[in-house]
This record gives sequence, C-alpha cells and structure tokens, in this order.
Amino acid sequence: MEKKRVLIVSKFYYPRGGDCIVAMNLERLLKAQGHEVAVFAMHHPDNINSGWNSYYATHVDFAGAMSNKLNAAKRLLGWGDIKAAFNRILDDFRPDIVHLHNIHSYLSPVVAQLAKQRGCRVVWTLHDYKLVCPSYACLLDGKPCEKCIGSGKMHVLKNRCMKGSLVASALAWLEALRWNRKVLEKWTDAFICPSEFMQSKMLKDGFDASKLHVVCNHIDAKKQKLFDSISVERENYYAYVGRLSQEKGVATLLNVASGLPHTLKIAGDGPLRPQLEAQHKSCGNIEFLGHQDAQQVATLLSKARFSVMPSECYDNNPLGVIESLCAGTPVVGARIGGIPELLNDNNGITFTSGNNNELSQSIADAFSTQWNHEQIKAQASKRFAEREHLRLIENIYGCNAQQIGT
Repeated sequence: MEKKRVLIVSKFYYPRGGDCIVAMNLERLLKAQGHEVAVFAMHHPDNINSGWNSYYATHVDFAGAMSNKLNAAKRLLGWGDIKAAFNRILDDFRPDIVHLHNIHSYLSPVVAQLAKQRGCRVVWTLHDYKLVCPSYACLLDGKPCEKCIGSGKMHVLKNRCMKGSLVASALAWLEALRWNRKVLEKWTDAFICPSEFMQSKMLKDGFDASKLHVVCNHIDAKKQKLFDSISVERENYYAYVGRLSQEKGVATLLNVASGLPHTLKIAGDGPLRPQLEAQHKSCGNIEFLGHQDAQQVATLLSKARFSVMPSECYDNNPLGVIESLCAGTPVVGARIGGIPELLNDNNGITFTSGNNNELSQSIADAFSTQWNHEQIKAQASKRFAEREHLRLIENIYGCNAQQIGT
C-alpha cells in the first residue's frame, strides 16, 4: 500500500467538539497505518502539543477590542498572515494530501487554494453545513431552514441569521460570496459527507456529484474497548447524552419525560441546563448528571435500556447515536438530518422531530420492545469500525489501500 504525506487542517487541536475529535482520531489512524502526518491549526491556549505548533496561524477572536474584530474579519476573507503561515508548513512538510476539516472563520478556505497550487490532492470533510448555509446550521428562528441552499446567500443578511447581528450576518454573507461553490470546487478534489443527507444538500446547492463521497463517522477503538469491558445488567432507565441546547430538542424530550413513569438520565452540559434543571427539579424521574467522562458515558449507555436523540436541527452524523449503538443500546431518534440513516427496526425507533405525541409513544414502544443488545453491538461495531473508515478515506486519497487488520 502506498504511503502518503498527509497534512490535517483543523481550526483547533484539542477535543473542542465532534469535528476536532474526528480530525484528531484520523491523525492517529493514519500514523498507525504508516502515513506521515502533520497538523495545521490556529494557536489557542487549550491546544495539545502536536509537534507542529510553531507553524500554526496566529490566534484571532471576534470578541474584545475593535482591532481583534478587524483581524478576525480579515481572516474570514483569507487576508492577513494566514497565507504566510500555511505556505511555511507546505514548504517544510511537502504534503501529498491536504485534508481539511472545519476551517472557516478561524482559519480560511484560502488554504485549499494554496494547497492546490502546490499540486496537493485536497480533501475536505464537512462537519456542518457551512458550504451551503452561511450561518452553518440551516436554522432560522430555531427551525430548519434551506433558503440559501440552491439560491443566493443573501438570506443570511436579510434574516440576520448570525447571532441576530447585522454586522455578523453581513460578514457571513461576504464570506459566502468570497468562497462560493465554483471557487471551492476548483480547489477541492473530494468533499467527504458523513451522511447521505448532507450529500443531498450539497447536490441541491449545485456541487459536482463526482466530488461528493459519503463516509460515516466511526467509533474510537478505545471507546469500543470501554463498551466491551462493561458487563452489567440493563437497568430500567433511558438516557440522553449530548449538549443541552435548544436545537438538540432536549426541552421537548424533558417535557415529554416529565409526564411518563420511566426514569430519564441526562448527561451533558450546555446553555439550557440551568433553565431545564429549574423547570424539572420536582420531577423525581429525571436525573441531571452534568458532564460525564468517557468511562461514565460508557457505563451510562451500557446499562440503559435505550438512548434518545431528539434533535430539532439537521444533525449530520451524530456520534451520540453511533456510540449508543456500539454499546448495544438502541436509539429513539428524530427523523431529521442524518439520524434515520443510522437506525432500522432492529436497533431503534424514529419519530417526527419536535412531535411530543410521537416521541412519547416511541419511548413507550422502546420500553416494551425486546431488543437484542448483543446483536446491536456486534453489527454497529463492525459498521462503524476504524478499519472500515480508514479504508474508505485511503481510497479517496488514492492509496489503493486494502482492508487493514483489526
């Protein structure tokens, strides 16, 4: 198998969110397979030492003094010192592949242009909808929105989609004009869509189908070992693991759960946590656990009867669903975004997103179903295995790779 020199580009180099975790896991997988890997990110106090930190772009921030905001605005448009910083690592590392992850705002799509001009193969994993929606999330007033998909991006300005701010929305609009579809397609050889749903939105926006590849997220081998090491009886509760924010549908879930006799355990933090805890403090069947580490999450999911993913946004390919299935735990999931692609009659139940009655009935049905937890775990562990994910990535790189061993 041909080995490659791969430069991974991500805004941050610490486990800030699912996008960063996926990028860091990919780095580890590529190194284990014998590829040479370098990392380019933005300087940030929470970054882990990658060995390449001296090459990173300077820190920019949209908060604080006006000078900070001006520097950040320049970065949006690919101006300032980003070109010099990226050219330096291209000069010294000389990558065959430049694999982009989330790069808007704190880095810049100009890195795709610079890499392409050097003859690199440019691959871009899409963790959100930024290329089709200037405000990232395809949401307007808390509801799914596709006004900018397949049409002009002026809606982000008209509706002030970025934090309700005219200035922020204007910057997002200018960014979308600067890095439009034709420009990005010219510089990018392959776009990786973690779900068929995301691929469909890219197609709707006019992106070239031949450049779109669906590659699902994978389960980290260490997490799978945690799940496999836990041998406990299922307990009579269900669980939610994730961010406590409006678009995740947690408020809807708790409203439904408060009227049911079953115990719901909530793991995670977020802006809605104080409000939700105050609203439901008298509900003896709802437990707020707060932030949980990997071991605690593994135990929580492995003992649960099932988990719930009640999203009210276009969740792309949520790791929460994948991890639950790899624990052998079925999922009650909203029919929105990429969630339904992960579920079938043997490993979950779907309901109309935001529909209280359907969610309530789905929870009741999940409790009355005799799930085959071992079968769910076995099938998910195979489907979301690191080796399969890496095989697909290497094929996109052009490595002519064969399936790697366990």
